[in-house]
Amino acid sequence: MSYQPRGYEVPVSLAVQTVIYQNEFPALVRAFRAVVHSAQRAKQKKEIENWVVRWGDCSPEETIPQSDIKSLQELAANAGGGFEYLFFGENLGSAEGHNVLAENSEEDLLLILNPDAEVSPTCIEKLTATLKERVGSVEARQLPLEHPKNYDPKSLETAWSSTACLLTRKSAFDQVQGFDSKTFFLYCDDVDYSWQLKLKGWKVLYQPSATVFHDKRLGLGGEWLATSSEAYFSAEAALLLAYKYSRPDLVKHLTKLFAKGSAEQRQALNEFKLREKSGTLPKPVDGKHEVAQFIEGNYAKHRF
Repeated sequence: MSYQPRGYEVPVSLAVQTVIYQNEFPALVRAFRAVVHSAQRAKQKKEIENWVVRWGDCSPEETIPQSDIKSLQELAANAGGGFEYLFFGENLGSAEGHNVLAENSEEDLLLILNPDAEVSPTCIEKLTATLKERVGSVEARQLPLEHPKNYDPKSLETAWSSTACLLTRKSAFDQVQGFDSKTFFLYCDDVDYSWQLKLKGWKVLYQPSATVFHDKRLGLGGEWLATSSEAYFSAEAALLLAYKYSRPDLVKHLTKLFAKGSAEQRQALNEFKLREKSGTLPKPVDGKHEVAQFIEGNYAKHRF
């Protein structure tokens, strides 16, 4: 029987790609087993025909010994899929790491998956079932901490999609030339990717019935626990996103705010000024503000 769901005229193949950096191996294996099971089930449901899991390793030294690579390949093969491991030899960052993995992909669909994300058994089949005509990407619902951004409960359209667990068409990924890794190293590459898809006429959806456990924790006061590097890259990305999407008023606001802010915000502001001076800032787009949303410090209206 041929596999021709979602308007495809050829069998649908899937590549699950994860960029790792010195992650604990037992946690990686748990995530691997979860995605293998979900892919196996999606194949049984005839949502996909072929699948492979690819890890790109940005660590200083190879995280996975050869003996364990062989074990993972056997586990995937027994479930009807494959496993590939690429050691980059340098820290490319999430955006460029996924771009390199995609360059090695000939599959129709890409599932962008965080290393600390464990998909539910039905996650992949629900994502692929939602990827209908002119839908460029579909995001899964993160648990236990669901992302608060708004979405239309009927059309499932949303302002942008997180790449903690995101299914996208390889054709759409190629059309927008993947993630803008020259601009975004760690954060907002997914916001930018969503808005680039929209500028090309693709829909960006959120599928709440497709669930994924994302290993994020809150502090005792219910606050996000951000590391120093996370605080820096978040501040840097905020400046760059506002600049790229033609909001000089926001750049001016953030410049004043960060100048009196934390050490990470001041460092991010200095780096932004260096890029401005060297002429390496991104080319502004979306001059008519058709896709980008900047609402109360967020990139979408929030539900809670």
